[in-house]
Formats: sequence, C-alpha cells, structure tokens
Amino acid sequence: MAGEAAAPRKIIGRELALRTLSGVVLAALVVSGLVLGGWPFAGIWLAAGIVGAAEWIGMSRTLPRRALLGTIAAALALLTVCLEQAWPFAWGAAILGLGALLCLALARTNPGRLRALGALFGGAVIALVPPALRDAPEIGILGPAWMFAVVWSTDIVAYFTGRAFGGPKLMPAVSPKKTWSGALGGLAGAVLAGTLLVALARARGWSPLAETPLPLVALVSAVASVLSQAGDLLESALKRHYGVKDSGRSIPGHGGVMDRLDGFFAVALLAGLYLVLHRLAA
Repeated sequence: MAGEAAAPRKIIGRELALRTLSGVVLAALVVSGLVLGGWPFAGIWLAAGIVGAAEWIGMSRTLPRRALLGTIAAALALLTVCLEQAWPFAWGAAILGLGALLCLALARTNPGRLRALGALFGGAVIALVPPALRDAPEIGILGPAWMFAVVWSTDIVAYFTGRAFGGPKLMPAVSPKKTWSGALGGLAGAVLAGTLLVALARARGWSPLAETPLPLVALVSAVASVLSQAGDLLESALKRHYGVKDSGRSIPGHGGVMDRLDGFFAVALLAGLYLVLHRLAA
C-alpha cells in the first residue's frame, strides 16, 4: 500500500519539475527577446500566434486544416513584416481583411468559418500586440514587461495561494481545481507586481508610460488580472466542450501554446485596445 501511495506523489513531482523547467526556459527566451526587441521579439510572438492558431484549428476540428493554417500563417507573417517595417496602417488592414476573406472562402461550414476567423484574429492579437507595444517609443519595454509581470504573478501566486488555503471552488464545473482563495491571491499578486514594476521603471526612466499615476496602475493591473483569470477559465470551458485535456503538446509539462497564453491573450486584448485608442487620439 505504501508503494501505491508513493507512486502518484513521484509522478506529480516529476510533472511539477518538468513544468517548472520548461517554464523557466520559456521565460528566459521571452525576456531575452524583450530586451533585444525588434525582430527577435517579434519572431517569438509570430511563432506563438501561428502555433496557437494551429492548436485552435485542430482542437475545434475546423476543416480544411492545412489550407486554413497556411493562409493564417502567411497573413500573420505579412502582418509582422508590416509592423516591423513600419508599413502604412492601411496595408496591415488590407492584409488582415484579405486573410479573413480567404478563411471564409476556405472553411466548409458556417461554424467552421467563425472558428477560422477566431484563429486568424486570435493569432493576430498574440503575434502583434507585444511587439507593437515594444516598438512604440512612448511605451517601449515597459508595456510587454508589465503584461508579463501581471499575468505571471496572477498564475504563480494563484497556484500557491490556492494550494495553501484551499476553500470554496471558483467555478468547479469548468475548472475543478481553481479556488476563490487562489483567485484573490493572484489578484493581489498582480496588483503588487504591476505597480512595483511601473514604480521601478519610473525611477530608472525606462519609459514615458511609467509616469502613469500608481493608483491607476494598480487599478489597471487588477482589471488585467481578472481578465487573465477569465481567459484561463474560458479556455478550460472550450477544452471541456471539445473533449480535450490540453490544447496541444508543444510545451513539455504545460500542454500547448493556448494553455500557456489563455490569460495572456485576454490581457493582450486590453493592451491592443489601448494601442488603438492611443493611435486614434494621436
């Protein structure tokens, strides 16, 4: 009996070690790209957008898979070139529109067309928002760094707080392991991390964006943390709907890109809205 009880603990220990190792490697890659900026950073997010779109097409069983993925990958690559080469905004809009029309023409059913558009636009958010923030002179390194701080703090603090305190489940029908204590712990961790990062950036003169009042930074960090957790829950609901455990197998110990970027995607939507409003105001 003792051997039977020890086996699951060993398995869990190996899984946690693999998850931690791959997480550290990915974080190092992303942070290195963030520091370098330009094409190295954009290339990382282009790859993430394409793989995430492929996982969604596969998970949702949208046909024809190869034709749709090829179309979406080409559109995302051209959009990334458009961003990094500072081509006119109208060109990017035209590329995105043409990609959407091709997805509508290729997909075989009305639900498939909606899912194909979701893959294209979702992939575009992941591929374009982080490098667009990094490339903007008035935002710079602080924009993506704040996103990482908020999302990563939400995930990590929620995990350990939930394990430590337990308590009522947040949404058991969707994600049985998530608790209210974890959600509130993640929220507090995100507010603290996001605010401290902006305070540090202000002291070091990293970005004009660091002059944002800290109470406002705390509020936006809280909103982003809630969105991150909502994105996580939404992806869990989608996986349950399609009967899959993970979106893919591209990240050892974590599943797929969608599994890792579900919360980040929701925060990227918020950041993308800020970019659009900022551009319109300018």
